[in-house]
Amino acid sequence: MPVVVVESPAKAKTINKYLGKDYIVLASYGHVRDLPPKDGSVDTEHGFDMKWEIANDSKKHVKAIADALAEDGELILATDPDREGEAISWHLQEALTKRKSIKKDTPVSRVVFNAITKSAVTEAMKNPRAVDMELVEAYLARRALDYLVGFNLSPVLWRKLPGAKSAGRVQSVCLRLIVEREMEIEVFRAQEYWSVKAMLGTPRGQDLEARLTVLGGKKLDKFDIANDTAAELAVQAVNSRDLMVKSVEAKPANRNPSAPFMTSTLQQEASRKFGFGARQTMSTAQRLYEAGLITYMRTDGIDMAPEAVMAARDAIKEKYGEEYLPKSPRMYKNKAKNAQEAHECIRPTDMMKSADKLKISEPDQRKLYDLIYKRTIASQMAAARMERTTVDIASADGQVELRATGQVVLFDGFIKIYEEGRDDAVVDDDDKRLPQIAQGEPLDKRSITPEQHFTQPPPRYTEATLVKRMEELGIGRPSTYASIVTTIQDRDYVRKEKNRLIPEDKGRLVTVFLSNYFHKYVGYDFTADLEAQLDDVSAGEREYKDVLDKFWRDFSAAIAETSELRITDVLEKINEVLEPHLFPANEEGTDPRLCPNCGAGRLSMRTARSGGAFIGCSNYPECRFTRPFGPPGAEGDEIGPDGKYLGDDNGDKITLRKGRFGPYVQRGDATEEEPKPPRASLPKGWAPDEIDLEKALMLLSLPREIGPHPEDGEMIEAGIGRYGPFVKHGKKYANIPEVDEVFTIGMNRAVEVLASKPTRGKAAPTTPLKELGEHPESGGPVNVMNGRYGPYVKWDKINATLPKGTEPADVTMELAVQLIAERAAKTGKKPARKKAAPKKKPAAKKKS
Repeated sequence: MPVVVVESPAKAKTINKYLGKDYIVLASYGHVRDLPPKDGSVDTEHGFDMKWEIANDSKKHVKAIADALAEDGELILATDPDREGEAISWHLQEALTKRKSIKKDTPVSRVVFNAITKSAVTEAMKNPRAVDMELVEAYLARRALDYLVGFNLSPVLWRKLPGAKSAGRVQSVCLRLIVEREMEIEVFRAQEYWSVKAMLGTPRGQDLEARLTVLGGKKLDKFDIANDTAAELAVQAVNSRDLMVKSVEAKPANRNPSAPFMTSTLQQEASRKFGFGARQTMSTAQRLYEAGLITYMRTDGIDMAPEAVMAARDAIKEKYGEEYLPKSPRMYKNKAKNAQEAHECIRPTDMMKSADKLKISEPDQRKLYDLIYKRTIASQMAAARMERTTVDIASADGQVELRATGQVVLFDGFIKIYEEGRDDAVVDDDDKRLPQIAQGEPLDKRSITPEQHFTQPPPRYTEATLVKRMEELGIGRPSTYASIVTTIQDRDYVRKEKNRLIPEDKGRLVTVFLSNYFHKYVGYDFTADLEAQLDDVSAGEREYKDVLDKFWRDFSAAIAETSELRITDVLEKINEVLEPHLFPANEEGTDPRLCPNCGAGRLSMRTARSGGAFIGCSNYPECRFTRPFGPPGAEGDEIGPDGKYLGDDNGDKITLRKGRFGPYVQRGDATEEEPKPPRASLPKGWAPDEIDLEKALMLLSLPREIGPHPEDGEMIEAGIGRYGPFVKHGKKYANIPEVDEVFTIGMNRAVEVLASKPTRGKAAPTTPLKELGEHPESGGPVNVMNGRYGPYVKWDKINATLPKGTEPADVTMELAVQLIAERAAKTGKKPARKKAAPKKKPAAKKKS
């Protein structure tokens, strides 16, 4: 019986159902080998020889496959149809050969399918091949490059830039994009401009909105009306003249649908429409793929299989009618240059099954499938037909002209089911519908309104726009987008606020350091060219060791040049590079780096032990002036060296201050008698700019006495500690969910919270957030619980954390079983065996 190996247990389960009892289907659980994180894993002195190691978690999976091969002597590698999938198959073959589980006469074959459907899997089994070594070599080159950069560049960062965590070949370039965009925003200066809008009445009593385009016989540019005075003069010029319709021009226009999804466009659209992050999108798509609902989701391809095109056309004809079907199928040109990513687009495996027919229980999966289905069907639908109308309105002397634009949808076409979202979209006047109007008709002036505008800085990147920009620059590939964007956030180089990516101090400093000392290796063109070379390797047009050799020669020399750098030199270089940003020229014309506190010291960037950066005075410790890292006026700048004064209480000055561990409030000043005056840190979620005297006094009043415990009379207190808000009785602490409750919690509630807290050595039973029922295969209750680190699924001895972004209420038994299986495989935990029910004694025979 042949042994078929795939990556995941979910995929194995689906494929086993299609292949039947004649095959054994096992999961490798992803990559089974990797380079150990130590020096020498890639030997640059001996032809870039790579030393691989089987991960501890993977040893049992490799053993399971080896044991199966001992009985059944044929191996079929059915991992994903891309470079990573090819690499996993190669690793498995190599590892099993070293174990002598694969012998000279053991048949080993590789099969690929783009969708996990019965027909696709069955067809793939009829067309086996060998492992594609060109794709494997492209993987080896990429893995070696990432190792060489990370393992050699990260120690340089640790030594020269305290607080920096690590650097990556592509992640650092991605981080540079975000940092440079933030610096553009910070130096941006808004420019004022005005426009004039007119609400006009037609002879039929309808309203028509138009904007001023010509003033004084001259066509207006964006900044021609520069201030309110000029705007008022423009309003007077319009009001003092009669207006009539100069021309009405209607032009037909067609809008064609967007191409089907590939990896990058799916991530972008899921972000726009649902707010999904790149990792969340790919994780959700992975489950849809493993369930056999969509084709493979890591692809640069936008072409569709001919049979899928015809199936889409059949679905359109059946659901929407002949008029929504173009005369011939739409063909989309595949933009992928390299073989390893040039798969079909991401599409449903069955064009007749919309989301409402499939009854997908998991909300994220249902939304994403619906998006993929509609985009795919729309891509083969007829174009939308529009009529775009432009109405020019003028005064008799030609000194004033206005324009109104709009459009009418004559036939909705593909828009009936799907329209692509926009990034940072603005209101488009062309979308307005115009009233009936004819050339030569007079118009009444109902209102003439000046409107003030300011130019806007470039928007911060979202994950969607960042992926789009990386794709435009040729940086990264479908299988790497999600991990790149996730990694820079996990390293605390970037944070996400309201779906926008904002660089942290560490990220900004790493970028400036690398841009100055390793400029070539964070260059967009260099990184894109290296990606192109890796594509050439996968296409068999270049030797991968030649790529590694060329890269390493220059890179190792660049590393050697930084060995003599001193930290003080690095910081001064960063000060020099960031001087226009950190110390911009002021209106007084004085030295912007002169300390405003002592008037003698010089301001410069400094780093704290915690890794954070700040601006400090060179006269430290005599002068303790600090301000946040960034230009003057940055958030929190109003908190000076002596704190921000909030008011007085009983003769004590109450101030808001900045500390090493964040902002805090303080009563009075430090003196010789009281070197540490009363202080209280701001709890999580309390913004410094929202703190007033009342809130400061509330914090300084903590801990708050609630009253004596009814059982023993010992005082119960409420406060805010290292782990958040709490109530305390003797030595027993119990957390409470909300900070505000610290100031309002009463005796009954406090006693209840303390009673629910387990005593040491005994765990009090907790109430499940959601009860899912009995495990369908092994029995035993499956529940969603709330833990210290967030919600998780519990079954027997196995606890599996929910994926980020998944709400407890949305967890289904299917998802829970999958998470439990994955967790059990990682930890090696085995559930307690169910006790067999006692056999019933046979009834005693009655005596005749």
